[in-house]
Amino acid sequence: MNSDAVLLVIDVQNDFLPGGALAVPRGDEVVPVINALASRFANVILTQDWHPPRHVSFASSHPGRSPFETVALPYGPQVLWPDHCVQGSAGAALAAALEIRHAQAVIRKGYHAHTDSYSAFLEADRVTPTGLAGLLRERGLRRVFCCGLATDFCVAWSALDAQAAGFETWVIEDACRAIDTGGSLAAARAQLATAGVRMTTSDRC
Repeated sequence: MNSDAVLLVIDVQNDFLPGGALAVPRGDEVVPVINALASRFANVILTQDWHPPRHVSFASSHPGRSPFETVALPYGPQVLWPDHCVQGSAGAALAAALEIRHAQAVIRKGYHAHTDSYSAFLEADRVTPTGLAGLLRERGLRRVFCCGLATDFCVAWSALDAQAAGFETWVIEDACRAIDTGGSLAAARAQLATAGVRMTTSDRC
């Protein structure tokens, strides 16, 4: 893979794998695919969901509300989730089977108590940057290949923001899995297509 490309491995963490607090169906299947992919990329960056206890995105922080309901927050609609990826917990740890020793950075997101963050580039308020775009630009990386969990939330939001920031952006479909709640996967696919994000598979990377 050319030196101007980066593999962005999104939220491959225990809580998103089978048995986790917010398990993505068949989420464990992405791990061997991503391990093989990473060996073909000189540049790899990981992301890690990293919530404080009582995070605003947790249904448990909203009395009378249940996971997967949507509430209005100051920055817009927010899907409520089961408590997950709490800082320092076993669920927040990267999957043990993930073998990417040459990964160069871990971008932690969702650590602001009152703002969620799906994207690796911007918090859910859509104005607070994570610093990833600047990191990529300073290193001369122009192409972003996204994989991980989940296709319809953190992967899609990251890909859309990468494209909007001027990077040529791809989603590696077989290296992702979706939650697909309330038609979220179809909606994400439509948004990605409209934005010009390209879809590919691991055998073509």
